[in-house]
Amino acid sequence: MATAMAEATTIAERQRAWWRGAVIYQIYPRSFRDTNGDGIGDLAGIVEGLDYVADLGVDGIWISPFFTSPMHDFGYDVADYCGIDPSFGTFADFDRIVAKAHALGLKVIIDQVYSHTSDEHAWFQESRSNRASPKADWYVWADAKQDGSPPSNWQSVFGGSAWQWDGPRKQYYLHNFLTSQPDLNVHKVEVQNALLDVARFWLNRGVDGFRLDALNFSMHDPELRDNPPSGLPMELVTRPFDMQVKRYNQSHPDIVAFLERIRATIDEFPGRFTVAEVGGPEPLAEMKAFTEGGKRLDSAYNFNFLYAPHLTAPLVRATLSQWSGEPGEGWPSWAFSNHDAPRSVTRWAPDGNHARAARLGLLLLLSLRGNPIIYQGEELGLPQGEVAFEDLLDPEAIANWPHTLGRDGARTPMPWQANAPQAGFSSANRTWLKLDPAHASLAVDRQAPDHSSTLSYTRNLLHLRRTFPALVSGGIALLDTPEDIVAFLREEGGSAVLCAFNLGNAACRWTPPGGWHDARLLATHCAVGDGSAVPELLAPGSGYWATRADG
Repeated sequence: MATAMAEATTIAERQRAWWRGAVIYQIYPRSFRDTNGDGIGDLAGIVEGLDYVADLGVDGIWISPFFTSPMHDFGYDVADYCGIDPSFGTFADFDRIVAKAHALGLKVIIDQVYSHTSDEHAWFQESRSNRASPKADWYVWADAKQDGSPPSNWQSVFGGSAWQWDGPRKQYYLHNFLTSQPDLNVHKVEVQNALLDVARFWLNRGVDGFRLDALNFSMHDPELRDNPPSGLPMELVTRPFDMQVKRYNQSHPDIVAFLERIRATIDEFPGRFTVAEVGGPEPLAEMKAFTEGGKRLDSAYNFNFLYAPHLTAPLVRATLSQWSGEPGEGWPSWAFSNHDAPRSVTRWAPDGNHARAARLGLLLLLSLRGNPIIYQGEELGLPQGEVAFEDLLDPEAIANWPHTLGRDGARTPMPWQANAPQAGFSSANRTWLKLDPAHASLAVDRQAPDHSSTLSYTRNLLHLRRTFPALVSGGIALLDTPEDIVAFLREEGGSAVLCAFNLGNAACRWTPPGGWHDARLLATHCAVGDGSAVPELLAPGSGYWATRADG
């Protein structure tokens, strides 16, 4: 009985937690703001930009990796989990971020990369040095087959075999990403303990939570069984990785037990938040398992929207219907753009009207039940940056050129001042990635005073959303609509907000359900009507939020 009561109390506390419905702003530090003129964004730049972020009306920031790294994968190849790479600054800079963010009412979330490290990490150096060393099995090592070929057919995300021969060990090691990113053997309790110590290090430093990178890659099949073929048509294949069902190199069922250990560690520091990145073609089951029952993680997000080439009503309906809010279910998070995916404005603006696509996307994102994650520049309506082949740095983009948009175009520098060198991002003659000249006209200083700009639209939406608890933490009920319209009610207590969107290419009529005839509009995008009453005719690519006149 006592255990059941304690669990009920824990669930109730999480339902009231600050993160439930919080809007998180993702900062990619290399591209946010450079203060020392080396062409690379830094932690001091984040300190400078926090007032701008807080003024948007978000609840917290997520900072992508700034740890010690050779930067082969730009920070996701960690050489020291408890170190700060000199290119980003110092611990004093990081402490200033935490202190200023908290003073501004912002929470601070940082990445944790538990599936792999850099091959320059001291753990790996010891592991490869001697099969009898204390850390010999901290990574995934395996003997070659009798013919010298790799232990299994597993393929790397970045192309080619997921196994790399290592001379000092005379064995192969597993790398699901770059060859310089060896996979940790997270099955091993000692490895888990070391990772939990890393979590405690940053929690003691004052962070409010973690975004857990590539979490479903953190455990493999110890029997090293071959993956079956995916049967994907070749016109949809961009890399050998796509040609397999990833049954054995990721998504091991023992991951959830590790997550319960992470949860127990996080609970040593009340009020913290965890969100998992879960990739793959069918991630829902893992997202549910990773966040189930209040004993694992708080939230998870996937790539349903991040890689979607088009924004459609069936996609939105199908995705939202997967999260019913039933007891024991986790809390979803949503991202339309991030550092790993081409910007949604470019993917979802077939007519090239980027401002229109940006505002429709923001109106939809901020209406969903869950945690919206806004990627830096999304509030400006930035399209995918143009990066010439000779300027590419992302290994995935280089390998797949020109068949994908790659990741570099989503990572180009943030434009702060339209007429300043490097759009105010840096005083350097050359930045780590070249700024797209087209982004300068969308700079912060040009949009901030313009009440009709995408930036002003974003600020207005965020501040409006805060005044309606239904939009922050309320439930969701999908409504019957024509094919190209998605509509739902967000409800909390006695208040409700009606959200409707026409995601098709033609105007469409839809009458809201009974009781909404006298609704008043809260926010719109390209709505047809007199500007105050809920329209029955929705223009293509339009949407609105509305509440009852007495709400």
